[in-house]
Formats: sequence, structure tokens, C-alpha cells
Amino acid sequence: PQEAVLRRLREPGGARGRLDLAAQSLSLQTCSALGRLLPGAAPFAALALGDCGLSEEGVRLLLHGLCSNTTVKSLDLKGNNLRTMGAEALGKLLRQNKSIRSLTLEWNSLGMWEEGFSFFCQGLRANNFLQRLDLRNNQINHQGAEELAMALTQNTSLQELDLRWNNIGLLGGRALLNCLHSNKTLKRLELAGNNVPGDILKAVEQALDHNQDREAILSEAQNQVNILSKEVLSLKDEKNKQFMDFMDTVDKQKEERARSEKMSAARVSQLQEALDEQYSIMNSLKTKLQMTEAALALSEQKVHNLGELLNAMKQEQNSVAECHFRELQQQKQEGADREGRLLHDLSAASEKNLLLRNQVDELERKCKVQQDQLFQVKQDLTNTTAELKLRAVEAEERLEMEKRRFKQSLEDMESLRVKEVARLTQQMEASERSMHSRIQRLEAIRISLDEELSQAKAAALSERGRAEEELIKVRSQARLEEQQRLEHLEEKLRMMTESRDEAQNCCLKQKEMVAEAQAKAKQLTLYADGLRRRLDELQQDLDSKEEEKVTELNKVKVELQEQIGHLEAERTAQDGLREKIAALERQLKALSSNHREALLDKEGEISLLLEKLRMKEAEISRLREEEAQRASFLQSAIMAYVQGSPLGTHSSRK
Repeated sequence: PQEAVLRRLREPGGARGRLDLAAQSLSLQTCSALGRLLPGAAPFAALALGDCGLSEEGVRLLLHGLCSNTTVKSLDLKGNNLRTMGAEALGKLLRQNKSIRSLTLEWNSLGMWEEGFSFFCQGLRANNFLQRLDLRNNQINHQGAEELAMALTQNTSLQELDLRWNNIGLLGGRALLNCLHSNKTLKRLELAGNNVPGDILKAVEQALDHNQDREAILSEAQNQVNILSKEVLSLKDEKNKQFMDFMDTVDKQKEERARSEKMSAARVSQLQEALDEQYSIMNSLKTKLQMTEAALALSEQKVHNLGELLNAMKQEQNSVAECHFRELQQQKQEGADREGRLLHDLSAASEKNLLLRNQVDELERKCKVQQDQLFQVKQDLTNTTAELKLRAVEAEERLEMEKRRFKQSLEDMESLRVKEVARLTQQMEASERSMHSRIQRLEAIRISLDEELSQAKAAALSERGRAEEELIKVRSQARLEEQQRLEHLEEKLRMMTESRDEAQNCCLKQKEMVAEAQAKAKQLTLYADGLRRRLDELQQDLDSKEEEKVTELNKVKVELQEQIGHLEAERTAQDGLREKIAALERQLKALSSNHREALLDKEGEISLLLEKLRMKEAEISRLREEEAQRASFLQSAIMAYVQGSPLGTHSSRK
């Protein structure tokens, strides 16, 4: 059967899941073959070798093969009567193996071999992967329990330890209880059948309950931290997206403004060219007029008779020119009024855009400040709650230690008093003289014991006062830390206000640039008005060219209509921007409502945590009152017992 097992292991995909060789006597050759197959990735996750009667050399070979194994999670070696070499091999396995999570060593008498068991405990101390260890019926005494306790103080992975039916006793139970103050991962410890007193068992159960509660609280806190981090990341992503969209809109507006400036510059250059052409035309017309005046001077003699007719025609022409001039002035005034209105609308729209941008920036800053404050408050709450819990646990542990010391001193005193009473009864039967002398000695001893009791009580009271002082110091430290955090938050707010002032300065600079551009535009309009006045003066001189001027005026009207169309298109674009800004404001309102709801939820959680803290403090005060009552009851019982004992009766007779 052993050769068949080995063949099946050598086959690809053989012995999947669990390899059970329990109750089979394995030879040394089989053990060495298994030891050669086990290094690396074995084709099974659980290995059962219980009651196989393994020799020390076979155990060493098997465990040496398991040292570098990466797939075996569970190992069962119960009932193999392991000795020093086996215990040392187990220690080496625990020090080197990183995959075994469960180890069963029941019925192996490991406690009989002190050196091997100490080596095993050293391996357990260095291991950080084992979660379950079964050491039932291994004849472990109090020294072995102390070594186990020393190993558990540094082990951070073991969760279940079974020590039933050993010989641990009172000292071993105390050592294990003391190790639980530093070990916070052990959740289950079985100590039945070890002659351990009931109060130590109860204290062990309380420590294990504390470990379980701590693990649950840590898991809940970690889950909450993960949820909050996810929410913060999602909020950051949303804010980044909104900021990028807003920056895109700002870039588009800047591009549109640059295009409009380029268009206006091109238009101004075209108007300048047209004015230059008109200057050249006017110069040519002046030369022509001079030539015609010379011709008229020569032909004045001929046309003297027709002067009256020409004067009449001139008057008619002057009246017609005045009418045309008035019509042109009215059209110019209407165009100027339209341009002023359009410029006023543009300035109002730009001011509204700036106001809306400032509002959006302020809302985003407020949201960011509220998020930072929320995150800081949450961190402060979690830190303070964790510190208060840790300090409450330390205070409880100190109280329990003082209780145990007090109980131990009481038990020792009671045992001494019982021994002395028994010895006195025997000596009373021997002789009355020795009895009187011994009674005096016992009274002196009782006085010293009373003094020791009073000293122990005073020490307990001083320790309690120290614990309360430490609690007060911890609270004061927490308050100081909260004040420091508040100062840090105020510094952040100051930095945010400085950044806001810088942004406002930038906005003022942009407004100044806009004002300069408007001043330049006004200068250009004034220059254009001057040119128009010159044109009007030339038009009065040129009566013969009225028809051409009318055509030119029609062209100017067409151009003005085109400009009006461009301005209307810009107005529609501004309306679209306003709609976008309104949509952004709605989104900001929705986000603020969501933030408010989240704040309300977090405040509810904070109130629940504060209620839990109050409950814990009430429990601690109740436990203190119960301990004080118990101490008073014990004191009254001791006094009653001392007064009712034969020692008390003899003293009263004397």
C-alpha cells in the first residue's frame, strides 16, 4: 500500500485535496521518499499522519521536506510519540515554513522533553503564519506553559490554541494569562483538565473576549475607512471632472474673444483702407474742382446772362443737399445709438459672466473646505475613540491585576492563619503555658497582618488614584491635540483666504485690461467720428457726387447690418453660456444637498459612537463599585472570622 501511495503521488494530478495515511506504520524508506516529494508544490493541501508510529529519523526527514513546501495547509501528527529530535524538527519547520495554517500534535508527550519543547516554542515565536495549534495530552507542565507564553507574546498569527488535559497548573495558567496582555490575536484558548483555578480561567475568557471585540472593532473601522476613502476618491473625481469642464468652457470663451478681437482689428484695418481711398478720391476731386474753377473763370463772361438761372438751381441744390445731410445725420445717430446699446449689453453680459464665475469659485472653495473639515473631524474622532478604548482596556487590565494580587495576598494570609490555628490547637492540648505565650505571638502576627492589609489597601487606593490621574492626563492630551488640530484647520482657512484674495486680484487685473480695451475702442470710435466729420465737410463741397455718396452709404449700412448680425450671434452664444452656468449651479446645489445628507449621516454615527463610549464608562464605574463592595465584604468577613476564631476568644478572656 505504501508503494501504491508513492506511485499515485508521482503521477500528475494525483492525491488532490487530502492525503490520509493515519494508522499506517510507515517505514523509514517511505518517510524518506515522502520527504523527497514534499519540497516545492505538493499535489495536496492536507497531510494526515496520525498514529503511524514514526521513528525519529522518519519524522526528521518528513518535516525537513515540509520546510520548503508551499501547498500543504494542514498537518496532523497526533499519537506518534515524538521526542527531542521530533520537537526540534517541528521548531525548524515552524521557523521556515510559510504555508501551514493548522498543526495537530495530540498525544505526543512533547512536554517531557524540555530542551526539544523549548526549541519548538522558539520556532512558534518566529512563525507568523500558523493559525491553529492542537497540543492536547502532551504532559506540558508549568515550565512548558511559561515557554509557550513567552512565544505567544511575540506571535501575531495564532488564533486557536488547545491545551486540554495537560499539567499546566496555577503557575502555567498565570503565565498564559499574562501573555494575553500583549497578544491581541489569540481568540480561543482551551485549558480544561489542567488544574487551573476558576478565577484564572475566567480572566483568560475575559482577555479572549477582549481580543475578539478588538478584532471586530478593527474590522469595522477598516471597513468604514475603506468606504470613506472610496467616497472621497469619487468626490475628487467628480470635482476634477467639473473643474476640467469649467476650464474647457473658459478656454472656449477666451478663444471666441480672441476671434472677435481679430475680426474687429481686421474690420478697423479695412475701414482705414477705405478712408485712405476716400482721401485719394477727395484729392483728385479737389484738383478737378480747381480746374473747373479756372474754366469757370474763363467762361464767366459767357455765362453772365445765365447767372440768375444758375443761382436758382444752386438754391434748389442746396435745399436738396440739406435734406440729404439731415437724413444722413439721423441715420448716423441711429447707428451710434445701436452701437452704444450693443456695447452696453456686451459689458453687462461680461459683468454677469464674471459674477457667475466668482460665485462658482466660491461654491467650489466652500465645498472643498467642508470636505477637508469632514475628513479631519472623522480622523480626529477615529483616533480619539481608538486611544480611549486602548486606555480603557489598559485601565481594566491594571484593575484586574490589582484584584488578582489582592486575592492572592488574601489567600496566602488565610492559609497562614489556618496553619497557625492548627498548630495552636495541638500545642494547647500539650500545655497551657506554651499556649499563652503562643497566643501572644499570634496576636503580634495578627497585628502585623492587619498592618499588611492596611498597606495593601493603601497601595490599591494609590494605584487607583494613579489610574485616575492617568485618565485625566490622557483626556487633557486629547484636548490639547484637538486644539492643535483646530489651529491647523485655521491655518488652512487662512491660506485659502489668501488664495481667494490672489484670485480676486487676478480678476481685478483682468477687469483693468478690459477697461483699457474699452478705452482703446472709445478712442477708435472718436477717431472714426472725426473722420466722419471730415467726410461730411467734403460731402457739402461735393454736390455733384451725391449719388456716389448714397451708394457708399448703402454699403456702410450693409456692413453695419452684418456687424449687427455678428453681435446677435455673440448674444446667442452668451445665452448658451448662461444656460450652461445655470446647469452648473443646479449641479452644485445637488452636490451640496448630497454633502449635507452625508454630514447628517456621519453626525449620527458619531452620536452612536459617543453613546457606546458612555456605556463603556458606565460599565467601568459599575465594575469599580462592585470591586469596592467585594473588598468591603471580604474585609468584614475576615474581621468576623478573626473575631469568631479561638484566637479571638482567648484574647477576650485574657
